[in-house]
Amino acid sequence: MLKIWSMKKEQQKAENAEGAGGKKKKITAAQLRVQKDLSELSLGSTMRTIFADADDILNFVLEIKPDEGVYHGGLFTFTFNMDQNYPHEPPKVRCQQKIYHPNIDLEGKVCLNILREDWKPVLNLNAVIVGLQFLFLEPNASDPLNKEAAEDLRSSRENFRRNVRTSMTGGSIRGTSYDRVMFNRA
Repeated sequence: MLKIWSMKKEQQKAENAEGAGGKKKKITAAQLRVQKDLSELSLGSTMRTIFADADDILNFVLEIKPDEGVYHGGLFTFTFNMDQNYPHEPPKVRCQQKIYHPNIDLEGKVCLNILREDWKPVLNLNAVIVGLQFLFLEPNASDPLNKEAAEDLRSSRENFRRNVRTSMTGGSIRGTSYDRVMFNRA
């Protein structure tokens, strides 16, 4: 909360210093809300945020390195883009790698209910990040974007696990090549 007030005070100081003739850089409601959401994030050691432009908090990258489950050992990056309607509209989230996952399609679109019909302005970035993390721990075959991966998960968990491992090393499944997402542990 203090960060929001200090951000507002800095904006007022800048406005006063520049006077009526200078250009003002206004802080929008969306930026204030994202600042609040980011200050409340509780990222564990398996995740981190990356800001390509420190002045643009509405666009960032989230890295997830699952430490358990079938996707253990992978490094997955997601872009987060919020427009000026945030939090009234959900963030746009995309996976940057082509991965074998029932809830992430080959273009990186993510099937997470709170990014679609269940989004409410009371939800925050932490809820979205927890949802993404949960998709790696418990892929959901009942609401798929990648129907082949979902069918594998439903019919044979062992075959699904083998296909995930093959895909994470940059292999090919049924003629589709996947990005290598395995990282070396120190």
